[in-house]
Amino acid sequence: MSEKESVELLKQVAKGDEKAFAEFFRLYENRLYRFILSKLNDSFEASDILNETFLEVWRKAGTFEGRSKVSTWLFGIAYYKTMDRMRKKKPMLIDEDNFPEIVDETPDAVSCLISEDDAGHVRHCLETLKEAHRSVMQLAFFEDMAYGEIAKIVDCPENTVKTRMFHAKQAMKHCLQGRMEERS
Repeated sequence: MSEKESVELLKQVAKGDEKAFAEFFRLYENRLYRFILSKLNDSFEASDILNETFLEVWRKAGTFEGRSKVSTWLFGIAYYKTMDRMRKKKPMLIDEDNFPEIVDETPDAVSCLISEDDAGHVRHCLETLKEAHRSVMQLAFFEDMAYGEIAKIVDCPENTVKTRMFHAKQAMKHCLQGRMEERS
């Protein structure tokens, strides 16, 4: 579905159109659920946050101003709800907003993630990443979002997203290299 069609669906939802809401839900449900689940690793909580997110969409569809993509707006809502849930469980320990920008000169990490043979190990390595690093990596690689969009979703400067991506790539590279050494 095109962005224009998603915006039109959202406008219909804002008018209380239940059919449009059901279609909007079907359109984004799976991607959003996987995104939330990847943060919590708890299917019940992920389902709960998914429902909270779509309830928020139902209530606030009319507030969408079109300054970002519909998916960016939607993932932003889910991200905040997920982070709220996680904060209630444990405090976040690292404030990376104060780190200087680090230029990422590593090779394209996507090429490292493509091998189907290593999919299980890649999932394992992703799960070992810090939450902030895993979020930016998943949004960039699995949702194909630009750093600017990710920055809006996670509510931090774009340079912080770049820094987090740098650290995520380094951690993934280290973890995946461990796998290669095991095979040797």
